[in-house]
Amino acid sequence: MKIVLTRPGYNSHIVSPPLGMGYLSSYLKSKGHEVKIIDGLNYDLSNDEIVRRCLEFDAKLVGIYILSAYFLDAQDLIKKLKSKNLKVMIGGSHPSFMPEFTLEKTKGDFIVIGEAEHTVGELVNAFESGKPVEDVAGVYTKNTKKILQRPLIEDLDSLPFPDWEQIDPRKYKKAPHGGLIKHFPYAPMITTRGCPYKCTFCASPKFSQGRLRRRSPKNVVDEIEYLISNFGIKEIHFEDDNLTLHRPHIVEICRLLMEKKLKISWACPNGVRADHLDMELLKMMKKAGCYYLAFGIESGNQEILDNVKKNTSLEKLEEGVKMASKAGIMTQGFFIFGLPGETEETIKKTIKFAKKLPLSRAQFLLLDVMPGTEIWDTLNFEEQVDWTKNSYHEVTWVPPTIDKEYLQNSAPRAFREFYFRPKQMLSLIRYFKVSQIPFVIKRIKDCYIVPSKKASN
Repeated sequence: MKIVLTRPGYNSHIVSPPLGMGYLSSYLKSKGHEVKIIDGLNYDLSNDEIVRRCLEFDAKLVGIYILSAYFLDAQDLIKKLKSKNLKVMIGGSHPSFMPEFTLEKTKGDFIVIGEAEHTVGELVNAFESGKPVEDVAGVYTKNTKKILQRPLIEDLDSLPFPDWEQIDPRKYKKAPHGGLIKHFPYAPMITTRGCPYKCTFCASPKFSQGRLRRRSPKNVVDEIEYLISNFGIKEIHFEDDNLTLHRPHIVEICRLLMEKKLKISWACPNGVRADHLDMELLKMMKKAGCYYLAFGIESGNQEILDNVKKNTSLEKLEEGVKMASKAGIMTQGFFIFGLPGETEETIKKTIKFAKKLPLSRAQFLLLDVMPGTEIWDTLNFEEQVDWTKNSYHEVTWVPPTIDKEYLQNSAPRAFREFYFRPKQMLSLIRYFKVSQIPFVIKRIKDCYIVPSKKASN
């Protein structure tokens, strides 16, 4: 069967090869299907152009990956696909947690819930043979009476590598996760799926059923060798929820990288747990090519960390960042303003804490209440959500303990206080490349220029 996998163009300062579509494409190809990836984000394609290319390919089924951040863009694309009588399946975290809502609003045909590979493989077989698609575990349709839950994929090594030919890293914009980086071309990778922690602002625990599954270190390093040999990759970005959670896993990856003498720099821009690091491990990671680690710090107030079930302490966070810095690894902190319990005073403490830590960089964002998170359920947020908001950069929910305008201004204020210092400016200049100027300007504009009152109301 001819299948298109796509995502629409939308407002984002991160433009990276889509691993989810890459994995799904290679899996479907291994089952004998013909698959075309059309990345509207990377190539600035209008929804009309995506539809035209689907028709040109003679697609029998179009799969769309949706995040809440671009739900309205995806809704428009699906409407246009359906106007051409194309069958549409929808996957991603957003539809996984809101299948009925997503199907009703988009008028698509099938919702794929959770991990896509095995589910879509069976969905395509049922669709192609004329069997009831709603009988496939992990699929929701308008005829579904009860959603059949699909087990998680246990053997991640059984999945083929992503379809790198179609998500060629060399052809992607220089707008990576993490911003300014050491080398291009780079490629994102995952070595694990899932997270056992229960942070209330994150959907990953529910999506992964609170479990962590790992690829074998050999499988991981084999893919790195493949990327180096076939695409000239010079840098890897591990996008795991937490690469270092299982110490033997990362130790063996490092050992194999050094044993094979692979000339590759690598980073963890998605973040690692500061309380799962030690100096011996950090030195080994550094020796194996790691130069940059991000940390999910979230707040400089312990009560707020406890409120969101971060399950760590300010002392442990500080210790982890200091160890990484001492090991010669560049560090970045992620901070979220607007978590439950936030006040003007806690925001000031968070900014002070960020400046106190030996961080090379910091990213300050506003809480976005997302489907699949505990906060979403607690607030019954489906009744309040405004899909037009600029995700993470406009206030979507105001804690009763703080003024909305003060909260909206908190990220730009933190950005100025943190970066307008010599050490942090030099850290940015160190990896600055002229080719990234448009991306840097967009990132600053999107993240740290306060929206007009009209836009933020």
